[in-house]
Amino acid sequence: MTPRIVRHRWDDVPLDKVTDMVARKTLGGEDLQLTQAYFKKGTKVPVHAHDGEILLYVLQGVIRVVTPTDDATLREGDLLVVPAGTPHQAEVLDDAFVLNMTTVMKSEVRSSK
Repeated sequence: MTPRIVRHRWDDVPLDKVTDMVARKTLGGEDLQLTQAYFKKGTKVPVHAHDGEILLYVLQGVIRVVTPTDDATLREGDLLVVPAGTPHQAEVLDDAFVLNMTTVMKSEVRSSK
C-alpha cells in the first residue's frame, strides 16, 4: 500500500508546558519529529544524547550549546547540526523560540499528540 500524506494544523497541536521555564509543541512522523520550543532565559538543559541527528534552528533569542568538543552560541537565524549520539547540553542566555528537527529512531518514543 502506498503511504498517504497527512495534513496537520500547527494551531491544533497541543502545547506541552514541560516546566515553568519550558513549553513546546511536537509533531512526529514516521522518521522525523518537529518540535517548536520556548525556553525562558536561565533555562539549563542537562547533558543528554539522541540516537538520531538533530537540526536546531533559532527563531528568536540566544542559546549556548556545548558538546565534548564544541561550544556554540546561537542567535536568531542560526542553525546547528548535532550528529547522532553526540552528548550535548544547553543554556538559554535570552528568552528563545527554537525549531528542532530530529530523526526518530525505533528506540525513541515518538510524539504526535
